[in-house]
Amino acid sequence: MLVSVIIPAYNEESTIESCLKSLLNQTIEKDTYELIVVDDGSTDSTPEIIKRYPVKLFRQENSGPATARNLGAKNSSGEIILFTDADCIADPNWIEEMISPFIDEEVIAVKGAYKRGKGNLIMRFVQIEFEERYEILSKLNSIDMIDTYSAAFRRNIFMEYGGFDTNFTKANNEDTELSYRLSKKEYRMVFNPKAKVYHTGHPNTIFKYFKLKLRRGFWRVIVYKRFPDKILTDTYTPKTLKFQVLISLLLLGTSVLGSLHSLFFYAFLSFLFLFLISSIPFIRFSLRKDTSIALLAPFFLMIRATAIGLGSVYGFVSNPFTSIGTRNTKNRGQ
Repeated sequence: MLVSVIIPAYNEESTIESCLKSLLNQTIEKDTYELIVVDDGSTDSTPEIIKRYPVKLFRQENSGPATARNLGAKNSSGEIILFTDADCIADPNWIEEMISPFIDEEVIAVKGAYKRGKGNLIMRFVQIEFEERYEILSKLNSIDMIDTYSAAFRRNIFMEYGGFDTNFTKANNEDTELSYRLSKKEYRMVFNPKAKVYHTGHPNTIFKYFKLKLRRGFWRVIVYKRFPDKILTDTYTPKTLKFQVLISLLLLGTSVLGSLHSLFFYAFLSFLFLFLISSIPFIRFSLRKDTSIALLAPFFLMIRATAIGLGSVYGFVSNPFTSIGTRNTKNRGQ
C-alpha cells in the first residue's frame, strides 16, 4: 500500500458523502491507496453513511480531530499518509499531486491548497486571504506549515514524532504545532498548489469570521509560546498581517485614551494611517482577483487584525493546559 488517506469526522452527515465520493474517484490506481475514516463520536447519521462506502471505519469517543487523525495513522498501511477534512471535496488528481513531491527523498511533508467557488463578500475575502499566502509559499523551497485540510506526511516521520498533540481538542493549530516541531528539526516540507481540495466551510458572516480569527489568534499564541522564534520567522503568515495585528491593538488603546488627551487622538490617527498604508499590498493583490474585495479590503483587514490581536492577548495571558504536549510527548524525537 502506497498511500493512506485519513479523514476525521464528527457529525458530518451533510458533507461526508461528497468527500468520500471525490476520494474514491482519483486518478491513481485504486489498489495503491486506502481510505480511513475515524468517526469522532458522531451523534448523527455520519457512521451509517460511511458504511455505504469501501473505507476502513474506526470509532472513538468524542476527543477531537487530533486524536482521531492519530488513530487513523496508527491503523494505516501506507508509506505516505494524507489528511483532509470531511467537509472538503478533492480534485480527481489530488492524491497524485500530493504524493508527487515525495520523489525527492528529502521531502517529508506536503501541503496542498484549497479553493471554493464564488460566495458572498466575506467568503470571497477569505479565499483571497488564502491565495495571498499561497503566492508567498509557492516561491519558497521549504515551508514550515502543513494544514490538515490538505496534508501529507511520510508515515515513519509522523509516527516517530508522535503525530498531532492531543492537548488540542479542537480543530485549531494542532497542525501548526506539529509543523513547527518538524521545522525545528530542519526537515523539508513543501507546498504544491496543484493539489486542491474544495472547502465548503468558510465563514459567511462578519460575526463568524471574527470568532474564527479570535480563536486562531488565541491558539497561535499558545503555539508561539513553545516556539517563540516563529513569531517573526514563520513562512505562512504575511509580515503585513503581523504588523497590522500590532497596529490594531495600538488603535484600540489610543481610541480608548483619546478622550483623555489630544496626543492620544493624534496617535490614533497616525496608527490608522499606518494601517491603511500596510493594506496596500493586499489591495493590489485583490485587484487582480476581485475589485469589490479590493475596495473593502481595509475594513476586512481591520476586522481580521483586531480579532487576531484580541485573541493573541488572551492567549498570551492564558494557559489552557499546563504544558503543550504533556499528553503526547512519547516518541517525539526531541
